[in-house]
Amino acid sequence: MRIHEDYAGYGKRATNVSVNQGLLEDAKALDINLSATLEKALEAEVRARKREQWLEENREAIAAYNARIGHDGVFSPMFRKS
Repeated sequence: MRIHEDYAGYGKRATNVSVNQGLLEDAKALDINLSATLEKALEAEVRARKREQWLEENREAIAAYNARIGHDGVFSPMFRKS
């Protein structure tokens, strides 16, 4: 499994998690690597929440930029509508 470059330099750390027993049994029967699966899912969740946080923190700036472009148009004539 390949993880995002932001986390590539970090080592592994043991932790305890609680998992539904039936789900755990099925995962083991299907030979699912729990650590890799959790890491992949956790990375996706962290990425999604960081994106949401960034969008919220920059909401006003994005709205101001979009308003300016709506009013003044884009800088490059290549993208301007005639």
